[in-house]
Amino acid sequence: MADSTTTARWIPLGEGEGGGPEGLLVLPDGRPARGSVVVAGEFFGVTGHLKAVCERLAAAGYAVLAPDFYWRNARRAGFGHDEAGRAEGRRLMTALRRDEVLADLTAARSTVREFGGQGGTAMLGFSLGGHIAVLGATALPFDLVVSYYGGWLLDGGIPLAEPRPPVADSAAIAKNTGFLLGFFGADDFVMSLDEWHRVGEHLHAAGVRHEQVTYQGVGHGFFNDERPDTFDEKSATDAWRRTLDALAEHLRRG
Repeated sequence: MADSTTTARWIPLGEGEGGGPEGLLVLPDGRPARGSVVVAGEFFGVTGHLKAVCERLAAAGYAVLAPDFYWRNARRAGFGHDEAGRAEGRRLMTALRRDEVLADLTAARSTVREFGGQGGTAMLGFSLGGHIAVLGATALPFDLVVSYYGGWLLDGGIPLAEPRPPVADSAAIAKNTGFLLGFFGADDFVMSLDEWHRVGEHLHAAGVRHEQVTYQGVGHGFFNDERPDTFDEKSATDAWRRTLDALAEHLRRG
């Protein structure tokens, strides 16, 4: 449900007028933003859940922008969590290409910073969006990157992870990113616990400032309360608290 202290609207990204990329911009009402956050969702597109996440972040005082990464094939797409929605999400996800996603992220980062006041800039993503967040960290400067159960980070498995999955470029992440925070359920089916541990080894070896939080007995999608089959309230509450704490620490005004 929309928070009365925020305002949301679709806007073009960068100079992408008329047929270019768009994003959902959500701003706090009646007060300057304390920083800016780019948000990327699960492969279901810009859903009600993703909009609610953006509203929660804006209510906490941040300028928030959720890019529409599927715009080249379907405008403002958002699907249900049933099999039909999954099939369409997979189709559009596998059509994503790295150079296009990074171009959209570059435009989104530049655009949201215009609304973010004197605070820093973060990137936050869920599942596919968690992958995009880490991918973005290989090419763009962010004060904070937060990945909720981002998959395909090291062993790959989707076209977006080619020719190199993002954590294989951990040296670039170390150069671009102030801090990387990752959340993962130990029973995740998209990425194994072994891969998650190896992600940490690569980040550590490259000198990436990071923290990995693992929730035992929890699977993929634990933060999405619109998915009762996977939602875990205790883990979601803890991850959100940690996210807000990290944003307050790393995006504070200079």
